[in-house]
Amino acid sequence: MKILIASDIHGSAYWCQKLTEAFESEHAERLILLGDILYHGPRNPLPQDYSPKKVVELLSPYAGRITCVRGNCESEVDQMVLPFNCSSDYGVLFADGINMHLSHGHRPTPPMCKGDVYLTGHTHVPLNAVEGTGYIHLNPGSVSLPKEDSWNGYIIYADGIFKFKDFNGIIKDARSI
Repeated sequence: MKILIASDIHGSAYWCQKLTEAFESEHAERLILLGDILYHGPRNPLPQDYSPKKVVELLSPYAGRITCVRGNCESEVDQMVLPFNCSSDYGVLFADGINMHLSHGHRPTPPMCKGDVYLTGHTHVPLNAVEGTGYIHLNPGSVSLPKEDSWNGYIIYADGIFKFKDFNGIIKDARSI
């Protein structure tokens, strides 16, 4: 299964368009969104081409292939306008024998086992680390508002390999499972 994993769109129509183009060009089967889809939040600047309504329009055609968890900037109104569920703080996806735990990253880490993959967003900084009990913690960074000199990007998963990419398709990091 090929999966595109992204986080922190924050209402940027410009970067959401880049995301949907990457989803198409990567030929991914699923789109995992790790929260903060529409609102930019009080601590963030307005992202490029801020238009939450346009983000809804851009993501709507993919609704049946999106799995999403709630970020700290999601609201009840967001759930009313998005055509896919974004109300859960946590999710789990099983692919190719791998347990992938999903969270925005602003809540406590759920119990993890060695070899599990914990996918989070929230920090806007890419992360590829082995933590605690031997679980793998991956963060794609931010689609629209990268921090700490990181890039606008996403993770593509296929055949046991997680590849961190920017929107030019350049691989920035990778993790084999």
